Amino acid sequence: MSNPLLDTSSLPRFADIAPEHVLPALEYVIAAHRGKLSELLDNTADPDFDSLVAPLEDMEHELSRVWSPVSHLQGVLGSPEWREAYNAALPILTEYGTELSQNVRLQQAYARVDGGLPDDASEARRNTVAHALRDFRLAGVDLPEQEKKRFREIMQSLAAIQADFDHKIQDASDAWALPVEDADQLDGLSPQVLRRAATEAVKRGREGWLLTLDYPTYHAVMTHAENRGLRETFYHGWVTRASDQGANAEWDNSKNIERILALRHEAAKLVGFNSYADYSLATKMAESPGQVIDFLRDLAAHSRSAAKAELAELREFAGMVVEPWDVSFLLEKLKQEKFSISNEALRQYFPANTVMSGLFELASKLYGVEFSSDPDVVTWHEDARYFRVRNQSGEAVGGFYTDLFARSGKRTGAWVDDCINRKNLNGSSTLPVGFLVCNFSPPDERGQSLLTHDDVVTVFHEFGHMLHHLLTRIDYPSIAGINGVPWDAVELPSQFMENFAWSYEVLERCSAHAETGEPLPKELFGRLEESRHTGAALAMMRQIEFGLFDMRLHAEYDPATPRAVLSTLDEVREEVSLIRHPAYNRLPQAFSHIFAGGYAAGYYSYKWAEVLAADAFAAFEEAGIFDAPTAARFRHEILEIGGSRDFMRAYVDFRGRKPEIDALLRQSGIIAS
Repeated sequence: MSNPLLDTSSLPRFADIAPEHVLPALEYVIAAHRGKLSELLDNTADPDFDSLVAPLEDMEHELSRVWSPVSHLQGVLGSPEWREAYNAALPILTEYGTELSQNVRLQQAYARVDGGLPDDASEARRNTVAHALRDFRLAGVDLPEQEKKRFREIMQSLAAIQADFDHKIQDASDAWALPVEDADQLDGLSPQVLRRAATEAVKRGREGWLLTLDYPTYHAVMTHAENRGLRETFYHGWVTRASDQGANAEWDNSKNIERILALRHEAAKLVGFNSYADYSLATKMAESPGQVIDFLRDLAAHSRSAAKAELAELREFAGMVVEPWDVSFLLEKLKQEKFSISNEALRQYFPANTVMSGLFELASKLYGVEFSSDPDVVTWHEDARYFRVRNQSGEAVGGFYTDLFARSGKRTGAWVDDCINRKNLNGSSTLPVGFLVCNFSPPDERGQSLLTHDDVVTVFHEFGHMLHHLLTRIDYPSIAGINGVPWDAVELPSQFMENFAWSYEVLERCSAHAETGEPLPKELFGRLEESRHTGAALAMMRQIEFGLFDMRLHAEYDPATPRAVLSTLDEVREEVSLIRHPAYNRLPQAFSHIFAGGYAAGYYSYKWAEVLAADAFAAFEEAGIFDAPTAARFRHEILEIGGSRDFMRAYVDFRGRKPEIDALLRQSGIIAS
């Protein structure tokens, strides 16, 4: 096949795919799908699930398979050509998606299918149709033609602006670098960080060391650098990325934020919602913005006194006013003094390969799946690997790629995305395949990447998402795996998996000292566990700040009198933040979760999912964390169902009751265990 993106017979052909393939592939598939849709609507007089919905699911699946490698490669390669191809394709893809969801004939056909579903139709089929009908309504299918056209224009503009928002952050991060020639300024940083900085300096023809603004370096400086001025410099660089306070005015995201908020509000109003927050919650468990705000404020009320006590302890420990660039450093020092433990000492026990091996062993023990690396599968970078997943009888379950290490041009953060969704329709089936991406410190000269325990928690989190994608039993792509799951429940499997990173039985299998090969000593784990709650309430208040800011921003937006974004943030910080931020802080300009990702008016879902996850893990603690019946119930009621069932009902079937907040508060050390 001349265009490798159109070859969906197997895994993506990463060795062959190039940016110039993107537009021709999309245009070809979309044109073919338009023709198929017209034929379906013209020739299906009495549509039912098999004659209408199944072919549409097939088409959606095919388009997703063409697009997923494109979306993935533009995020991990840092190539201008891939970015240009991605940006050129977005309007075409967005236009087609909105065109489908505004197609009155298609909506009417789905309505006829819905009305004609037999009494014994499966819950999965009913929910596939119900979700589609909901999405028709959310796209303004019933609007007059002129308003429909405006809605389509808004969706296209948003797709382009949100992509630009993300790219500006990446450009600003990649452009920032701090040359250091005096070794004393780098006291406290690990040999691993220093080697990377020295290598970067040589690469760019500099003397000494060159510190970059990738997350592993930023985190290392903020946590370990003894030089307070260095920490403040890095903090300034991080919180002014893509803003008017940063070094490059052309990457300021302020205008993008204004346009994103205005367009989102206009779209929500067009389809009958009071605000974008109300619109966003139409696909979530929460019923209203007010309910979300009440939930966050209730969580803040429970956490505030513990957070105040933590801050007071930090101030007493430091003997000075605590600034934002001091918090991680002082918490690390406090942990060392109180528990004789440090992230750097722990890092020696967590080579990335050993952590992944132990993580696979855990998943095998819980869910009966086996993982094997396949070096013959071609990837996009030498760091990337492919793993096949099978059940205990050897039957294929799916597969996934990993790309674990930071590099220039690669999008920051950690995430899981779909490569191929599960499908079983009309005699044709595919197994799920995913991408798991992190930004850990690259391997050293011995080929080892040593992870902090925070890194271990991160990869456990992302692997929870991957298991959600891989273990689905739903055959319809639009509601398989993570698809169709309420957004404020999507983080449950990932937050749930984090808890296992605090179990000695698990960490013993995930650890091997870089020099001796010895597993993490139980005594050292005991001190790690004792330190778990250090700063937990302050971290809780920080996440509540993000969630409240996001929800209020989208719920209170008024185009007649648009409030300054920073004023809303100031009000939220006045309410919940205990640490004062400098005037130059520009959190929103790099807050990609809500301005470029899928968390707009949904950032609260991290905290809600933590409630679900802590409560769910408590069931494992009660029965034994490897208890087979509990794991089988969690897999059956949570991981396998995709969007095929009401999520709260599924949770109650797993837990025997609705979730309670107490487990999270105990887990965070805010109330006594």
